Amino acid sequence: MFEVYRETAYSGQYRVVYFTELDEHNKEIEIARALAGEHFVDGFLRNYTKEEAKRVIDELLERLNRGEQISPQRFLSSLGDYLA
Repeated sequence: MFEVYRETAYSGQYRVVYFTELDEHNKEIEIARALAGEHFVDGFLRNYTKEEAKRVIDELLERLNRGEQISPQRFLSSLGDYLA
């Protein structure tokens, strides 16, 4: 499971958190950051294509952080078959 959110207290940048990859050392901090931010989109990735999907998400985040307007629906449709 992942969530893309926009930081509201710091830089205003879009960020992603992969909840299934959190461990005891960073779980509370990362969840708190995501909850403090503005929710953009979330979903589940297929395990066998997860690394490819993460590259697509990184590219989409770069575009969002450069100011490109991408709707949540378009974001998710760009992930296509990577979503579970």
